[in-house]
Amino acid sequence: MRLRSDIFVSALIRRAETQGAVAMLRRRGAAEAGAIFLKLDRLDGRAAVYGPAPQSEEPPEGVDRLFAKVHAGDWLDPAEAEQRLKREIMFDPDLWIVEIEDREGRIFVDLTA
Repeated sequence: MRLRSDIFVSALIRRAETQGAVAMLRRRGAAEAGAIFLKLDRLDGRAAVYGPAPQSEEPPEGVDRLFAKVHAGDWLDPAEAEQRLKREIMFDPDLWIVEIEDREGRIFVDLTA
């Protein structure tokens, strides 16, 4: 059984902050099943955007959700990351956005291989 989005986001923010990153809720989506997008800002002009992994990716045992980078290349300019998030909001207005600021580039979620 999958965790509700609001519970997952709350736990993610707490996890990031207990490990020394700054994490904040930027947009609240549908509590039960809203898609979750993450913006990682390294605070050095590099950012990345992650979203739900394709449904064809089956999470390993004990993993609630898988995420994947939603852009080509390793990093974006932070303004490009914001544009990408705006496009996602136009497609799905019920999505969640969590922003993580971490100089080490840690994302604190499980990623697809």
